[in-house]
Amino acid sequence: MKTLSSFFIAIAALALAAYYNNSEYMLSRISQLSKQIKPVTSLLTTQTMSSSGTTTFGGLPVIPDEPLTTTAPRKIQKSFLAIEQSEGAGARVRRSIGTPQLRNFSPFLMLDHFAIPPGAGFPDHPHRGQETITYLLSGAVDHEDFAGHKGTIEQGDLQFMTAGRGIVHAEMPRQNADGSPNVGMQLWVDLPKELKACEPRYRDLRAKEIPEVTADNGKVKAKVISGRAYDTDSLKELAYTPVWLLDFTVQPGGHVKQALPKGWNAFAYLLNGTTIFSSEGVSRPVPQYHNVVFAADGDSIEASVEEGAESESRFILVAGMPLNQPIVQYGPFVVTSRDEVMQAMQDYQTYSNGFERANNWESEIGKSMVH
Repeated sequence: MKTLSSFFIAIAALALAAYYNNSEYMLSRISQLSKQIKPVTSLLTTQTMSSSGTTTFGGLPVIPDEPLTTTAPRKIQKSFLAIEQSEGAGARVRRSIGTPQLRNFSPFLMLDHFAIPPGAGFPDHPHRGQETITYLLSGAVDHEDFAGHKGTIEQGDLQFMTAGRGIVHAEMPRQNADGSPNVGMQLWVDLPKELKACEPRYRDLRAKEIPEVTADNGKVKAKVISGRAYDTDSLKELAYTPVWLLDFTVQPGGHVKQALPKGWNAFAYLLNGTTIFSSEGVSRPVPQYHNVVFAADGDSIEASVEEGAESESRFILVAGMPLNQPIVQYGPFVVTSRDEVMQAMQDYQTYSNGFERANNWESEIGKSMVH
């Protein structure tokens, strides 16, 4: 089992200091946005104590208890191409959050549009302090962790993983008969500070469980993964941090008016085709593989596809409640101070404070990549 050396920890401390200094503006911006909502601590009302004495938590409401309207579509704050790059062991990703273009857009930490070819994958690696949401668009991916959890998600399925105080796991693709890659999206979401020490957990959402709704005479189809679209609600209790995740397919001539919770940060990632986003009489076409970041002001987004367009468009619309806390990240560890990052690396190295089960553990699915 590989561990982090003391030398690596020393180098990491220097790198972290440089990263932290470059993050001051973002931390300030997050704080400003977070003032628009209630503090997270005031919302933690559904905690219960298990028989083992550890705190469990049902999650904050994914649909706020307030009217949702579509009277003021949000403007585009910025739009940019997600450039393809290497990641993991042989995987290719288009990363649109977690780069200099868009970093720590609270509560979002990273968004990867990944393609994992045969023989590639993400062997054993740790996490602490965040949740990951994996949405598989084609193929199948196996997962396994040090707590004995195993499973597979296939096309259209999602996995919600809460790392909490610590987890080590592997994510490896199935080998497709035609040699095609396994394609999907993975979103990293920050956890409220009060929940960063919670126990890790998984929640799978199968494609058949996701409500689907059509609108605009059949020209608009929405998969309501999390949140609400056209008076259709998603399943509840998927993640601790409230996040909306909606998958829209829009035919030529189709038009979308989608409400969003006020004060939440929101973006759209373009999977296929060209989508036109409009606000206050200004329309802007956005092509495939671009991330569209919306301004905080407004209550909705308005999107359409040109009547004469050659193909339909498909985009993932995501919104989340910003957290009033600093974000200090070093690789897979997401905490709120530099000291906590150093502690996380030490805990991982010494198999303590959540990483006890990592001692002498290796996943079965990851062995093919390390032997």
